[in-house]
Amino acid sequence: MTWSPHVTVAAIAEQNKRFLIVEEKVRGRLVLNNPAGHLEAGESFTAAVRRETMEETGWEFEPSAITGIYLWTNAAIRTTFLRITFCGRCLRQYPDRTLDTGIVAPRWMTREELGANNVQLRSPLVLRCIDDYLGGRRFPLDLLASLDSITAHAAQARS
Repeated sequence: MTWSPHVTVAAIAEQNKRFLIVEEKVRGRLVLNNPAGHLEAGESFTAAVRRETMEETGWEFEPSAITGIYLWTNAAIRTTFLRITFCGRCLRQYPDRTLDTGIVAPRWMTREELGANNVQLRSPLVLRCIDDYLGGRRFPLDLLASLDSITAHAAQARS
């Protein structure tokens, strides 16, 4: 069996000390998550985080920096996730947009509300990503590079 982590992206957007959060149903549970989802074939990381944020929240997201790259295994489903989290700002909302299946609604919540005992977070990544953002972690977007097969072949030919 081949090990293959799921590559995902997530968005951290803050307005008035509140963070854009997704309330969603996952395996019958109502949970909170950062706007996040899987990288699709042929898609850049920044295009993926823009798309996922729009699909899950109806907000247009503009990434400005990377707050972290995380590896996490969900033991309950025996799945490993490689998550790249971006911080940025929401430009505008499209409130009439149909959201992804399972999404209940976007929410704006404080760090304290998310850390409350009665809150069900989808994973420990939710708070870790927000805490890293609040701690000032910022890496330039060009930390990530996408090499398509033509570019990669040309680079190999030069070496």
